[in-house]
Amino acid sequence: MELIVTARSKFQEDTEYTRLNGHGLNASVELTGGTGSAKQPFQASVRITNLSSTTWSGVIHVELPFAKVNPRFFLPAFMYGRNRGEAPQNVPNEFPRLREGNPSSPSSPWWMVRSDRLSHPAELVYDNGKIFGLCASPYFVSKSGVKFQWKPELEGEFYQYGGYTCSLAKGTIGYTLGYENAPLLFIKSRLVKERAPLNENCFELTASESVEFTLDLYEYDAESELGINAALEEIYYRYHQRPRLGSDIQTAVADLSKAIYQYAWLPEDRSYSTFVYEDGETGGYRYNKIISISWTDGLSVATPVLMAALRLGDEPMREQTLSCIENIIENSLNPASGLPYEAYQDGKWSISGWWFDGMRTPGHSAYLCAQAMFYIMKAYEFEKRIKDCHHEDWMAFVRKVLLVLEKSKNSDEEYPTILSERTGAGLEYDSFSGTWCMAAMAYYTWLTGDKTHLDSLKRSEKHYYETYVKRMECYGAPLDADKAVDSEGILAYIKAVRYLHAFTGDNLYLDHMRDAIDYEFTFKFAYNSPVKVPPLSTIGWSSCGGSVTSVANPHIHPMSSNIVDELYYFVQQREDSYVRQRMLDTVGWGCQTYNRFDKEFDHGKTGWMSERFCHSEGLVTETYSDGSPASTWFCLMPWASGSVIEGLVGDYWEANVKSR
Repeated sequence: MELIVTARSKFQEDTEYTRLNGHGLNASVELTGGTGSAKQPFQASVRITNLSSTTWSGVIHVELPFAKVNPRFFLPAFMYGRNRGEAPQNVPNEFPRLREGNPSSPSSPWWMVRSDRLSHPAELVYDNGKIFGLCASPYFVSKSGVKFQWKPELEGEFYQYGGYTCSLAKGTIGYTLGYENAPLLFIKSRLVKERAPLNENCFELTASESVEFTLDLYEYDAESELGINAALEEIYYRYHQRPRLGSDIQTAVADLSKAIYQYAWLPEDRSYSTFVYEDGETGGYRYNKIISISWTDGLSVATPVLMAALRLGDEPMREQTLSCIENIIENSLNPASGLPYEAYQDGKWSISGWWFDGMRTPGHSAYLCAQAMFYIMKAYEFEKRIKDCHHEDWMAFVRKVLLVLEKSKNSDEEYPTILSERTGAGLEYDSFSGTWCMAAMAYYTWLTGDKTHLDSLKRSEKHYYETYVKRMECYGAPLDADKAVDSEGILAYIKAVRYLHAFTGDNLYLDHMRDAIDYEFTFKFAYNSPVKVPPLSTIGWSSCGGSVTSVANPHIHPMSSNIVDELYYFVQQREDSYVRQRMLDTVGWGCQTYNRFDKEFDHGKTGWMSERFCHSEGLVTETYSDGSPASTWFCLMPWASGSVIEGLVGDYWEANVKSR
């Protein structure tokens, strides 16, 4: 396997990468073993030497060419396929897209990115029945003046991040010493910066200094894009670090739920505030009331907190959540469409939530409507299971809404993403958000034993698997990401196939569940990236076990914590040490990512947590009062806490708390 090594000096006037001899550098490459397989990659030992008498500073680029036919690139948490570079890009929210030729922003035929944007230190390509790839340390450390690649078992002082590159035009993937974010740096979906000059992102070699590093190189056969996961599993074990020690499960659940109960409840609205801020002037609290029935508010808060209240025996907390649930059931229905209105403001229910002006088509959101039905049923199940309280009126409400959603499927058996406010008909498709409809119907089938829609469910599952999951490219769940590839929708799919398996016993659904879990794991950090911005940098916060939200909003958020119970279900069905360990990472991450005491994250009370954790300083937008950068939002966001709670209080609780 041939490697191409070039460099760009800090002192160049242009941005071109050129041969090393023009920089006074030399490279030696030796292949030292391996077969190229997922378990035994080729190993390339690379040595770069500065032959000059002065210090060299810049970025060194090592590229691996492959036989290009129709490549789909996978840089975990950053690039999936081509990040929908084939789709229209004239949308308000930008994210990196691969497109051939000379496309306009935000598409490009090549990308360079700092290593901590990737959840695993690797990049892989699926092309013409083969996987090509490379893996290398995400950053370098130094000890006694010597620079070397970081590995979990080695000690050393952080020196510099590396980077990863991909080129659709040339048919290469690459690794850099030093890094660039080029041609653009995406801080979030509506904040994009141009390529920066080389400065702090440089790798330095003093006169006559050498640096050695190893690249693991892959080339093996695969039937589909799913073939990348065999390599990622091995890479996970090689670089894995556990999250820092957090609270025990019962303490975490109590802290998080009690903070929501005490600080976020809005009694006049019978709901929870989406944001709660400390008010420095009054010593009280400020509320951002962007109230919805689910997804960032409503039932995605009320149901997990109800589950926590039932586990903890907290009756006042339970009564509060029941008020929220019953308010939505009693008052949100749009009689014209037969679907619930998703937003509530100033005493009025409507479809015009905070996300409305970012939509292409006005109407009901399948994501919110179906997720709300799922959480009503989960509340029903836990009230019945733990309290022996039967809310049959809740199930009657759910049944009516699910029938409307079921009728809206198109001829591909795909549920819509947007439905008519006037009739409930499907208006817009081509989106993974409809998997929440499938999850809700699968859950309803399992809860009630009603097989009426089972065949239809199976057809829908086959469509979503073949069209999205098998291609490792699920898009269109969050309403604020313009159908960017994301990790949110797969959570609904995982829940759906869990209940399809539980009801049918068909092992096909466990197979598909494992593939979907693998997709989710590509967004979930395998190691603890060295954060350099407080408060995350000062408290030892861990990225491992946290998942990146999407390629458009690439911070770590807690939503994926809500599938702990599904991961637990899977490992109860199949002994799978990999899934089990990553489940434990998810549990551990959730138990350490909130205020375990007042102001642990430089804001708020015990139990407070936000949704935005900036593992990379390239994502930072928040500031302290003195204007200095901050790596998290300073607020309580109940839906974020609810995601962690939900994952901890289901069957996983039964096995790990109740038995003690």
